Amino acid sequence: MHRFSSFRDFDWMLLSLVSLMSIISVLEIKSATLHTRFHDFDHKQIAFLLVGLLLMFLIAQIDYHRLVDIAPWAYGIGVLSLVAVKLVGTKVMGGKRWINLGGGVHFQPSEWVKLILVLAMAWLFWGLAGRQLRWIDIAKAIGIIGVPMVLVLKQPDLGTALTYLPILAMGLFLGGIRTKQTVVLLLLVALVGGGAWLSGKRPKGYQMARINSYINPDTDPRGTGYQILQSKIAVGAGGLWGRGTNQGTQTQGDFLPIPYTDFIFAAFCEEHGFVGGMGILLLYFLILMRLIENAQQASDAPGTFIVMGVAAVLLFQIVVNVGMVVGLMPVTGIPLPLMSYGGSSILFTFLALGIVMNIRMRRFVN
Repeated sequence: MHRFSSFRDFDWMLLSLVSLMSIISVLEIKSATLHTRFHDFDHKQIAFLLVGLLLMFLIAQIDYHRLVDIAPWAYGIGVLSLVAVKLVGTKVMGGKRWINLGGGVHFQPSEWVKLILVLAMAWLFWGLAGRQLRWIDIAKAIGIIGVPMVLVLKQPDLGTALTYLPILAMGLFLGGIRTKQTVVLLLLVALVGGGAWLSGKRPKGYQMARINSYINPDTDPRGTGYQILQSKIAVGAGGLWGRGTNQGTQTQGDFLPIPYTDFIFAAFCEEHGFVGGMGILLLYFLILMRLIENAQQASDAPGTFIVMGVAAVLLFQIVVNVGMVVGLMPVTGIPLPLMSYGGSSILFTFLALGIVMNIRMRRFVN
């Protein structure tokens, strides 16, 4: 007999960790925008979080198998929404990534497409269960990820496009890709990339500028290297214990660019130091470990694919964002999950966590 899934089986520990991270996010956004024209962004972040929580509880009530079943239709809608961005999107800071819904609300389709791709990978490999992965199956997986990735690169939004890759990697790994196939794929990527570089098809101007500023930010400290240099100064200025809330010279002095979004970790480290930064990373570690535990307890393969896909995206974003802040990676515009300000990112994360809760609540159902 099937056990009735209810909120008794909800992962309250995961929700507690996520809620703690969200509270820290609101407090840091408030501090980072206190003396700027964005001083009300902490209130907006609270609104995004409340909507996210509501959506999380709602989607947890829908059997995730139904979500996997409609993945092909959702994928088609997702691709069309990315095309719509190209046609009617709003251009901000040189990129056309949002659709203006009116009333000051902007929707970024590339964020919710991440969730669709996680479901699409689960749908694809669920149908391949029980047999060895063939090259045609690998090609299908690459195609599913590749189409929206190209559309997002055209916006241009390299950062978000890159977040689709861990979904593909995790899908192929769980799908049973063999070592020989992995080696061949890596060689093909190297050959195509090398051939494109030699033929003159290199990254666009702004992308090359970011790579150059990453390699040697001191060559243009007031231009392309400014963000990385100010971020490293902010992190270093925090020392062991930090300067204290609202006391960061780089953050409060408006030297650190966009401290409430991509560089919020730098702002937090300046105010709360090495100890505070390690505390944030520990929270992320606990969240990721909880996700992996839920993947292990999933009742079937689609559940495992979905939870591990979500974990892969979050891990990738955390590593890239923190690496960017401390100068170990180029600036890519990837937000820090649950910390950075932004409705699209917050809603994607809570919807994804809602499906994880969904899978956990049905872990005893055969």
